[in-house]
Amino acid sequence: MKTKLLSLAVLVTVLLFSANTFAQTTGSMTYTFTTVKIGSYTKQVMGVWVENATGTFVKTRLLYTTSTKTDDHFPILSAKNGATEASTADTAGMDVTSGNNVGAISGATRSATTSPVAWGAYSVSWDGTNSSSVAVPDGVYKVWVELTADGNASSDTHDFINTGYSFTKGASVYDTNISAPIANNTVLNSNRIVWTPSALSIDSVYKTKIAIYPNPSNGVFNVQYNDIPVSKIDVVNVLGQVVKSIKLDVSPSKTLESIDMNGNANGLYIINVSTNETSSSYKVILDK
Repeated sequence: MKTKLLSLAVLVTVLLFSANTFAQTTGSMTYTFTTVKIGSYTKQVMGVWVENATGTFVKTRLLYTTSTKTDDHFPILSAKNGATEASTADTAGMDVTSGNNVGAISGATRSATTSPVAWGAYSVSWDGTNSSSVAVPDGVYKVWVELTADGNASSDTHDFINTGYSFTKGASVYDTNISAPIANNTVLNSNRIVWTPSALSIDSVYKTKIAIYPNPSNGVFNVQYNDIPVSKIDVVNVLGQVVKSIKLDVSPSKTLESIDMNGNANGLYIINVSTNETSSSYKVILDK
């Protein structure tokens, strides 16, 4: 009897371990951050990708670069995404654009006239799948950022790369602000990672899929609301007074609203983001 009970306990343990190991919760991760200017450089190229906890490449999420000039400034991402062609900018480097960049946000070198601009606020997302659109197992994953300021004369190099910002993909919401993720990091700030499983209630989904950045802000807040039918945005001060109210036409092509607060006093504000079904509130700080 004891042997049978022991065998049953072992079997249950194995089944529970297998279920947890191979769970593939659907959902989305949103990573918002702000790049801080390096020296006097006015442009930048940048890549963002997702890896698992053991360092295996999963998916490229962003790649801003000019392939004929700056594609060799991604030595780490090139190695991770399996780049196979020598860079046209420098044969000693690899052309990062020849690697696996399926579904990534892409574009040319960022400058003062691009959208988003160089040295400013960014937002990327990940749907929990690999480059073959297959859901990956739940667990710990990392967001990597590799960046080079345009004007760096050295080929096959970068000015900055993080060591991966960890988050947990699973059945629960994971929401973290990264204040000091790595030593001597002066290139990225206002880092926030949010993983939202699909099975949450509508209020919870809206709460976690909406990103407001940068926070604190020196004048302008960006409200990003991908796939959410936002109809109104209100800004409320600590006295409960509405100081800004923006009505929006619900449109699938509209995913971002910028709120200019330069004419308002510094301090704490509440930004209420509403749809026709629900609303959610976010604390922000204005520090001009």
